[in-house]
Amino acid sequence: MSTQRYSVTPQPIDVLLAWVKSGEIAIPEIQRPFVWEPTKVRNLLDSLYAGFPVGYLIAWRNPTVKLKDGTLSAGKRILIDGQQRVTALMAGLLGREVLTKDYETVRIRIAFHPLEEKFEVSNPAIAKDAAWIPDVATVFSADADLIELTEDYVAKNPTADRKQIGKILQKLGKIINNHLGIIELAEDLDIETVTEIFIRVNSAGTALSQADFAMSKIAANESYGGNLLRKAIDYFCHLAVAPEFHAKIKHGDKAFADSEFFPKLSWLKDVNDDLYDPAYTDMLRVAFTSEFKRGKLQDLVALLSGRNFETKQYEAAIAEESFARLKTGILNFMNKTHYDRLIMTLRSAGFIDSSLIGGQNGVNFVYIVYLRGRAENVSAADLERLVRRWYVMSVLTGRYSGNPETAFDQDIRQIDANGLLAHTQAVIEATLGEGFWHALLPQQMDTSSASSPYFHCYRAAQVRLGDKGFLSRDITVRDLLLNRSDVHHVYPKNHLKTKHQLSRGRYNQIANFVLAQSEINIAIGDKDPQVYFRELAEQCVGGARKYGGITDRIEMATNLRANCLPDSLLDGMIPDYETFLRERRQLMAQKIKTWFQSL
Repeated sequence: MSTQRYSVTPQPIDVLLAWVKSGEIAIPEIQRPFVWEPTKVRNLLDSLYAGFPVGYLIAWRNPTVKLKDGTLSAGKRILIDGQQRVTALMAGLLGREVLTKDYETVRIRIAFHPLEEKFEVSNPAIAKDAAWIPDVATVFSADADLIELTEDYVAKNPTADRKQIGKILQKLGKIINNHLGIIELAEDLDIETVTEIFIRVNSAGTALSQADFAMSKIAANESYGGNLLRKAIDYFCHLAVAPEFHAKIKHGDKAFADSEFFPKLSWLKDVNDDLYDPAYTDMLRVAFTSEFKRGKLQDLVALLSGRNFETKQYEAAIAEESFARLKTGILNFMNKTHYDRLIMTLRSAGFIDSSLIGGQNGVNFVYIVYLRGRAENVSAADLERLVRRWYVMSVLTGRYSGNPETAFDQDIRQIDANGLLAHTQAVIEATLGEGFWHALLPQQMDTSSASSPYFHCYRAAQVRLGDKGFLSRDITVRDLLLNRSDVHHVYPKNHLKTKHQLSRGRYNQIANFVLAQSEINIAIGDKDPQVYFRELAEQCVGGARKYGGITDRIEMATNLRANCLPDSLLDGMIPDYETFLRERRQLMAQKIKTWFQSL
């Protein structure tokens, strides 16, 4: 008995292109940027002309769905691998416009030199050279006449042999008869299996995410507005990064500009905040989890297909309802008030710059927390406090690092079962006990990564607590972060390298870092801590003012303590480096605890 879960069928390119135009095969990425360089389009046509194989396409047929009247509707095939190749063929052979990485609509013209039988990306020089056909799409247009094309070319190139040119153009026109293999996967395969097949077959080995599958399902659907919803997601993500793109949408995509979505995201044209620039995966996670109370995107793909989890059948009514609920979730995500409140709350915790935000998943889940809090009518003050505390807890514990789906799913189900406030309070109390602050956190801070979540939180703590920069009389850590400050080594890097022969992983410990003004950092240079702390003490009793503007001993001691440094350093009590690191980790952990309790 065969266990084959796919079929392989060779199809002529012209038949494949006809299927795409008619919707027999859905290309979900058709509205997303075309990432191939024009030279790759040229190379693809050159390979077809030479008769070389150009790989397989992988299609997955949507499950057959039961309609409201009880009849069955066969699903479309979705092209899950080969989208760029098919788009390249439509651009090069049919003259279709494509969307660039900059979201600009352009024509990619590939020129052909019949005498030399070579392809090139068209340019102004080629367009003026009669030896070239500047756009091969003219050969494949519906009203193209081979005899006329040959006569026209020979008229412009009198030395060319009419018979030879005719044969070459005939050979060029026949490349649409070349076959591409289509691997069609069985419709009853689950997403994990399809992903595994894709990875094994695709030579690049690029993993398809479940968000990619979900976006494919959304884009391929027109019955329930999926195609517009897909554009709304893409456009929101692009506007969040490039607000000036708003005008291009307004004038270049009239259908979308006239839709209900355009006014909902137009506010982004006036925003230049990069604290949270979501990708489509982030939007899907937040919208789906907050609205469906599930955390695994494979469930979204199944629901958009109309899957009934109880009967294991596929029903149009479930698909229609799922698209409507997802639309609600996306609109909630895009809502200016919701988005602004999230950003404002994160900033109020001290996360004032995108450099303090690590992975997006922590922000994604507190957005879910915020939206659920709104739905449960949690008071604004309580909700802001909860968002701050949950975000910091998740960052410090790595709750959503790596693959977040399991944690998302478990948390949202517990929130749904026990209520938002009850679940979050229980998790915070269980996770951030005294043992965490006094033992686990100092141990985890034994790291040389300046991008570690612990150093992000430490700097955010200094911002919220109003700390001054290291040895600064007036400049705060907030000021320094917003103006891209220097990270200074308390025990200077070159001092540790040359005198103690320490490796990068040791001298770059985050417990050796403070934020300082550039001029203070430069003034200290590579000096031994014994030397410059003695000079700091002298600066406070009338000595030369070498480092910053503090000249009062009490003020200097206060500054050191704010930066988690013992003021005993001013008395010449300079511990060995490893002892210093251990002691400072404890001080930094206690500052983070004080900050957390203030949130």
